[in-house]
This record gives sequence, structure tokens and C-alpha cells, in this order.
Amino acid sequence: MIQETIKALAASYFEEYRSIRHHLHANPELSFKEYQTSKFVQSQLNHLGISHTILGETGVIAILKGRPSDRIIALRADMDALPIHEENNVAYASKNDGVMHACGHDVHTTCLLGAARILNELKDQWDGTIKLIFQPGEEKNPGGASILIKEGVLNDPTPQRIYAQHVHPQLEVGRMNFAAGKVMASADEIYITVKGKGGHAAKPNLTSDTILTASQIVVALQQVISRNNNPLSPSVLSICTIQGGFTTNVIPSEVKMMGTFRAMNEKWRFEAHNRIRTIIESTAKANGAEVELEISIGYPSVINDADTTSVASSLASSLIGEALVGEAEISLGAEDFGFYTQEIPGCFFRLGTGNIKKGIVSGVHTPTFDIDEDAIKIGISMMAYLGARG
Repeated sequence: MIQETIKALAASYFEEYRSIRHHLHANPELSFKEYQTSKFVQSQLNHLGISHTILGETGVIAILKGRPSDRIIALRADMDALPIHEENNVAYASKNDGVMHACGHDVHTTCLLGAARILNELKDQWDGTIKLIFQPGEEKNPGGASILIKEGVLNDPTPQRIYAQHVHPQLEVGRMNFAAGKVMASADEIYITVKGKGGHAAKPNLTSDTILTASQIVVALQQVISRNNNPLSPSVLSICTIQGGFTTNVIPSEVKMMGTFRAMNEKWRFEAHNRIRTIIESTAKANGAEVELEISIGYPSVINDADTTSVASSLASSLIGEALVGEAEISLGAEDFGFYTQEIPGCFFRLGTGNIKKGIVSGVHTPTFDIDEDAIKIGISMMAYLGARG
């Protein structure tokens, strides 16, 4: 059976692809600046004799052809890192100070490169066309997915389905989780500037207090979720920074705030934007202040197609055993894979990378994030199997 061949090849190539992961981890690059990463991916594809094109300046798109068929599948891996200083004491720690693969995109890229090798070797055993998408800029608006889509990544040919995996340190290595429907939230950014008449703290009656206004805005915004959203539909609004003032006895003329709004329902998402705007503007007006508001539209929610997810989950059960395949919890985290699922059926699933016994438990986006590297074999196998049979 082809899954056994895939697993055997993934195991035989493990040390080589672990070294590739180490290289990528040690040389991380920020979103839309993945120039060396892109060149490295291209060199690996060249070595395999796989032709490719460039989209979005650093994105790498490769096409594999199997036996003649109308079947077209896309496999996606993201390549960018985060602005985090790594604290792991490992030989492959980041060489770029303040930049780290703290979200596992080095693993995703490694696994897709390994899958490309296996699929290329076995192209007489699968049907149709496989489009490999090595994507830049997942971590930063407007999201590399949206840029690649605008530049035609889903055209010529158009995939019938798209798959992507993501490391999940809360899931033990050897396991995978899947869920159909809404699995990750949309994410929009909120920027607020409150402007008023500053003055002496002893004479607040002569000011339009921006600190008080900002405080009231933060409190008032909580009713957007608690009193306007359907409680059965997850959503969150958090103001995460407040910057204003410079001493103990001066009311400042300006206060800046930033936050995030997330939702699982696209209709509610944009209704909430209007409610947020109304609350902020009316609160400022009531306090004699002015306000500037920007709601930066971010990623849409990730919606896994039911049939595509069923196919992927079934293949995972065949690959690693049904007992090791579970139900993924929904997350109010965001992923630009949502742009793909707006266009074609897709499945975004979780790859277990944690190992409590080894102390590999740090979450993504932390300076001590790492993986149990046995997950690389499973990730390569799964992406290759999806390419062959998904």
C-alpha cells in the first residue's frame, strides 16, 4: 500500500530532513523578508528536479504531475518567522537575534519539502496534479495567502482541494487532530487615538480628560461581546496597549490604544465593527474629546470543508492509526489559510509536536518553543499521503 511506502521513505530520509529543519530554524526571516529561505527552498526543489515559479516576491510554487487525471490538489506550508528572541540552548538556535521560528513554520516547510521528494519519486503511483505552495508572510497583515491569491496561485490550474498542517505543542507527538467547519477566528486590528485638551491635573475642569475617556472606552467596549454577540458564537475583543501621559500631574492631550477583535461568524464580524465605532465615537463625544479610529481588516475565519476534512481525517487514521486521530478544538487564534478556504474547499489540521516526558511543552509564539522532531517523519508522511490520495 502506498502509505506504507510513504512512511518507509519518510523514515529513511528523516535525518536529512531533520538537518534541513535545523538549517531553517537557525536562519529565520520575518514576514515578507524570507529571501534566503525562498532561495533555500528553490535550491532543494532544483536538487529534486522539480520546476517552480515565484509569486509574492518570496513565495515558491511548484507543480508535480502524476498519472493523467483531472485531479488537482494543493499542499501549503508557510515560511516566515516571528520577532522573538530565542531562549533555547540548542545547536540549531536562531542566528538572527530577535527573530525566531517560534510558530513552527520551519517544520511546515521541511515537511512539505520532504513530501515533495516522496511524491516526485512515486509519481507513477498517484493521479493528477499537485501544487506545492511555499508561502511567505503568514504572520503579518495582509497575509501572504491573500497576496498569492491575488497573483493567481489558485489559477492555472485551480486546485479542487487544499491542505495545510500546523504544529501543535499541546498535542503529543504521534497524534493529529481534525475538525470540520469553523476552526479558527477572523482577526482584525483596532487602533484608537483619543484627542482632547490637556492641562494641569489639579484643574481637570479646564481639560477634556483623555485618560478618563480612554478608560471609559475600554470598559464600554466590553459590552460589544457581552450584550451584542450571540453567546453561542465565540468572539473576543481585547484592548492590549494604552499609551498616554508622561508625568504625575499633567493630563495629556492624546492617548493611543491598540487591540484585536476576533470572531467565528463573518456577518457578526462586520456588524461588530459598526458597534465598536459607535461606542468609541459616542463615548469620546460625551467627554468632550475627539477620536480617530482605524479598524484594520485582517484574516477571515478558517472554515474547514466537511468532505475535505473527512478525507484528511480518514487518511490520517490509515497512516497512524485511528486511536491517534482526534477532534481539534476551535481556536480564536487566526491563520491566513482562511483566505484559501474562502475560495476553495480546504482542511487545516493540527500535527502533534509536544512531548511531556521530554519537557517539550512550550507553546507557539514563546521564546522556548521547540518540537519533538519525530513529528517531522509524521508531517512528511501526512503531506505526501494527502498529495497522493487526498
